[in-house]
Amino acid sequence: MTTAYDKPLPAIDEYSKGYWNFARQHRLSVQVCRQCGHRHFPASPVCPSCLSDAQAWEAVSGRGTLVSWVTFHRAYWDAFRGELPYHVCLVQLDDGPIVVGNFGNGIPQDVKMGMPMKVQFEDVTPEVSLARFVPA
Repeated sequence: MTTAYDKPLPAIDEYSKGYWNFARQHRLSVQVCRQCGHRHFPASPVCPSCLSDAQAWEAVSGRGTLVSWVTFHRAYWDAFRGELPYHVCLVQLDDGPIVVGNFGNGIPQDVKMGMPMKVQFEDVTPEVSLARFVPA
C-alpha cells in the first residue's frame, strides 16, 4: 500500500468478520452452513437453503469463471471519480457461489465471458484486504 485509501471501507460486523479475517490472510472465503453444507455469499445470519443459524467461514480456492462484468462511467461515490471508468465483475467460484468484485490491474484486454479467473488481494488498510480478480 503506497497511498492512503480514500474509498468506502466495509462495515465489519459479527456476520462478515470471518470473511475479513481470511481476506487479511489473502485467502478467499465463503460462508458455509454447518447443518446442510450450503456455501453462500455474502454473509447471512441464517442459511438461505435450510434457515439454520449454524454458520461458519471456509476458505475456498479463489478460482472461478467470469460470468459477467459491467463498466461504470458514473461515480456513485466521489472517491471513484478519478478511476472512471471502473469495472465490476461477477465470478462463479469453482467451489462456491457467485461473488461480486473488481478486476485486479484493470479490465483484461481479452476479457470474455467464461474466462478462467483467480483471486488476488490488495491490502488497502492495515485491517482490510480487498479481493480482486485476474485471468488465471
